[in-house]
Amino acid sequence: MPDHHTSRVRLIAPSGYPHDRDAMTRGVARLRDAGCIVDGVDVLDRTELRYAGSDAQRVADINNLAALDELPDIALSIRGGYGATRLLEHVDYHALRERLAGAPMVMVGHSDFTALQMALYAKAGVVTFGGPMLGPDFGPVELSPLTWRHFWRTISAPQGTASWECGETAECDVEGPLWGGNLAMLCSLLQTPYFPRIEGGILFVEDVGEPPFRIERLLYQLHLSGVLGRQRALILADFTQCRPSPYDNGYDLDDGFSQIRRIAGIPVLSGMPFGHAADKFTLPFGVPARLRVVGTRASLDFHGYPHLRRAHEPSVA
Repeated sequence: MPDHHTSRVRLIAPSGYPHDRDAMTRGVARLRDAGCIVDGVDVLDRTELRYAGSDAQRVADINNLAALDELPDIALSIRGGYGATRLLEHVDYHALRERLAGAPMVMVGHSDFTALQMALYAKAGVVTFGGPMLGPDFGPVELSPLTWRHFWRTISAPQGTASWECGETAECDVEGPLWGGNLAMLCSLLQTPYFPRIEGGILFVEDVGEPPFRIERLLYQLHLSGVLGRQRALILADFTQCRPSPYDNGYDLDDGFSQIRRIAGIPVLSGMPFGHAADKFTLPFGVPARLRVVGTRASLDFHGYPHLRRAHEPSVA
């Protein structure tokens, strides 16, 4: 591990309470073992109903970033769940836009965190990252080497790349803003001020625990609202624990995805590691990107995002 730079990580808890304390403890220990200074650990002691504290406490995690004398290198969400939506009307977008303009701070999370990502981009132009969180990704007993390495490599450089086997054989070469996240969260903010209007984008989506017909219905919502038609490509990432019921009569996720491919009018790719599985890429929200498919190999290149001032790429803990 390089010893020329110590990354300062500040924990934020905008959503669910840290129900798996062992995972949180392991996550903090791994970051410290990797040479990071971890601040904000007090958020791990907050619980109010299903949330990591009151709405005021959780939105303060975000708003206080604008008041810090020195920004952390990384603002890391501890977990998803639900709760970020309740904060959107209370985020100080002006202060965050002014404080983070040109700043290298990396704010990262996924799942419910998608709501904050969309709002920060739509209201303040702030670029955040879809990627690992403290408990689910840095805190499991077995750490994913792909998740760990891709995170540090991406945020330690001014440009990044992701490559995977997509299964599709159609040639594809498109450019546009990279954006996306949790499918249910995306659809929940349609027709609100917090849904960014992105033209010609590369949209990636994932979800967990939704029956296949609901996944198809959510994708249809993006289609019928015109969002899909404004994009250059759709990437179907991980859809975990999305099981059909006996009533589905053989219908499953593949059937739903096949239908979306028929009606989307844009390239639809699959297989990208991102979502609620162990392996996930770290992907900046709203930055220029290029998506190419050669044979069945997809590659995604992106640039123009906040990154660490100096490289910090620790080995797998």
